[in-house]
Amino acid sequence: MSARGRPADAAERALLAPFPGAVRDDVLAGTWSPPVSDGSGRDRDTLRRALALFREAGYELGGTVLRRRDTPRAARLRDSGGRQGPGAAGNRVFAKSSGAPASNCVIRTVDAVQYEQRRINFDFDMIQSRWDQSLSPGNEQALYWSSAAADAPGSRNYMGTRSVAADAMISALLNARERGAFVAAVRALDRVLMSGIYVIPLYHLPTQWVARWSAVGHPRATSLSGYLPETWWREPASP
Repeated sequence: MSARGRPADAAERALLAPFPGAVRDDVLAGTWSPPVSDGSGRDRDTLRRALALFREAGYELGGTVLRRRDTPRAARLRDSGGRQGPGAAGNRVFAKSSGAPASNCVIRTVDAVQYEQRRINFDFDMIQSRWDQSLSPGNEQALYWSSAAADAPGSRNYMGTRSVAADAMISALLNARERGAFVAAVRALDRVLMSGIYVIPLYHLPTQWVARWSAVGHPRATSLSGYLPETWWREPASP
């Protein structure tokens, strides 16, 4: 269902036509890809492009502090994370490797109850999250990306997406009655979301690593949704 690397077909373009500007030209053409870096924070070209975007948005770097032009206050990015687990460590690694001035990135560690309250009420600038997807996207897309969910505490529209184009694509995929129309609507939604640059992808591996006893067998072919332990078995003992 992914639209990445795939030029939009006629059905997708027809769905997106009423929303000019909702999808970037390179996303529509299938040529867009996220910036590539070694994660060290020493990628000067990427940092220069980032600072240029900040300048367009009204920020200037003075020494090691990023400030808005119209106020002496430093810009702050509140990265919220729980006190335990990989999330807290991951937040610090991200802040260090992002290349952002240290004075502009505030890691706010809270206990689990406070974190849930901040997550539910969208009281953060950045959090780590994931949006699980099935092989046939459905009603959950409205919970993830719709304008209605942006104002609903407890929804998973953490970035506050309010896009009439995204709303229309969600409606189209939910009302599709043929596979071709469904696939076109899902890919069109994917293009709208990619164009919004709402997330920074982290920790992606192309494979799943599983430790198992040698006596445990599994199918040669893996499901598209990943390994399914309920389809594994214990090999009979050798005579």
